Amino acid sequence: MTHTLRLTHTLRLTPTLRMTHTENDSHTETDSHTENDSESAHERLEDLRLEAVQDNNIDLVTDILGDITALSVRDDSAAELSRILQEPHFQSLLEAHDMVASKCYEAVPPVELFNEELGNSSLMQADAVRMIGIRKKAGEPLGVTFRVEKEELVIARILHGGMIDRQGLLHVGDIIKEVNGRDVGNNPTELQEMLKDCSGGITLKILPSYRDAPAPPQVYVQPHFDYDPANDHLIPCREAGIGFKRGDLLQIVNREDPNWWQACHVVGGATGLIPSQFLEEKRKAFVPRDFDGSGILCGTITGKKKKKMMYLTARNAEFDRHELQIYEEVAKMPPFQRKTLVLIGAQGVGRRSLKNRLVVLNPTCFGTTIPFTSRRPRDDELDGKSYRFVTRTEMEADVKAGGYLEHGEYDGNLYGTKMDSIHEVVDTGRTCILDVNPQALKVLKTAEFMPYVVFIAAPEFETLKAMHKATVDAGITTKQLTDVDLRKTVDESARIQRTYNHYFDLAITNDNLDRAFQTLQAAVDKLCSEPQWVPVNWVY
Repeated sequence: MTHTLRLTHTLRLTPTLRMTHTENDSHTETDSHTENDSESAHERLEDLRLEAVQDNNIDLVTDILGDITALSVRDDSAAELSRILQEPHFQSLLEAHDMVASKCYEAVPPVELFNEELGNSSLMQADAVRMIGIRKKAGEPLGVTFRVEKEELVIARILHGGMIDRQGLLHVGDIIKEVNGRDVGNNPTELQEMLKDCSGGITLKILPSYRDAPAPPQVYVQPHFDYDPANDHLIPCREAGIGFKRGDLLQIVNREDPNWWQACHVVGGATGLIPSQFLEEKRKAFVPRDFDGSGILCGTITGKKKKKMMYLTARNAEFDRHELQIYEEVAKMPPFQRKTLVLIGAQGVGRRSLKNRLVVLNPTCFGTTIPFTSRRPRDDELDGKSYRFVTRTEMEADVKAGGYLEHGEYDGNLYGTKMDSIHEVVDTGRTCILDVNPQALKVLKTAEFMPYVVFIAAPEFETLKAMHKATVDAGITTKQLTDVDLRKTVDESARIQRTYNHYFDLAITNDNLDRAFQTLQAAVDKLCSEPQWVPVNWVY
């Protein structure tokens, strides 16, 4: 059992353990005497240098196992000791101990010297050359781009999820000196070609930057434009770019570069470069967003404006023409009922028919507002039935106070939709359906109203003409529309879609009322059964 005693002695690695053993044996001494001994022991420890007793415990355990092999058959204690000494965790502990014990650790340097050297540590580290080994297949992209800085090739970005990112050996800012013993020069294109042709093991000589990589942010966006890197002459590397369509869901994984973000599609796809908000704003700032005059689109003829003109309180619609919609940050929410359902479209595309059908078929789920007016009620009209009647003075005061979502004047009388009337419907637990002017979307798309915005698009001219004829023949309407009126509807529908497309959650072409209603009903039902992506400012 000599070897066993030696192992027990070895595991007492520090004088602290020996001191603890001595103190535990001194049960009969007084408390004051114990405290004095403890204080003097701590004073002695401050001057002691901690050392391991020996650094060959693996060999010692091997000898012990050889000694007790015969005993373990007939002695339970020996068998248990043999099992413990052969445990992988215990073996790893001894290996770690021997590795540390074999090194010599000098005393901590004086504080003054440490502080003096601390300022130069970054310079010393930056000059330390490192050799990095990676493995790749020929033609396999590394997922890294380079830039020239002070005649040196520096890693500009590492694509999230790429081969270099997965290995974690290189970092942004590292300087590449050699590839497989060959000097790389200062041409990024030549270095990319050199690395692309390499296969198998690649050895890189680098000057590391020692920059800690930031944790990938959980930022999700929906773009309001289409993008194809193959058509972008500004992108530093077309192969590194990813394309997307308007409304796709993207996760932004790196925004360090002011011009090029790293992103990936939420549903499948690798990480690649996309233009940043800053870069795309600069590009789009020089492109006219919409047509300025009438008569430019085919079939558009300048005519007399509608008598009923709706507009927003304290809002100038001209600002809408100059908005630059690039990316909208979104967050994923569990299923929930939207507060409002907003139907947008040109006059005559069937918004009111769809709204009325939803309210009639689902009165417990949907409701709508009753418009306010300053005109006098007719003999057969009741207040609160089709209109809420107020005086012009009262209505003008509420308009001035910002109490109306939209308002307008027709035949000398004011009409409008009051904000409070929307909240009255929502407070009953129903979704409030609104068919309003598209300019109202600026006010509605907030956490206060949480709208689901559906654009009801006009069909092609011939289809619209046939639908109008059918409604007249069926006696549903007596109003006859000319070809000029119908073409205006088609053109106005196209203009609204171009201008306000970034607000729309869904677009439905109403070429058949029953089919359009079924599509609308299915989309609204899905909101209460599937997760939704909503603007992040609705959540935080």
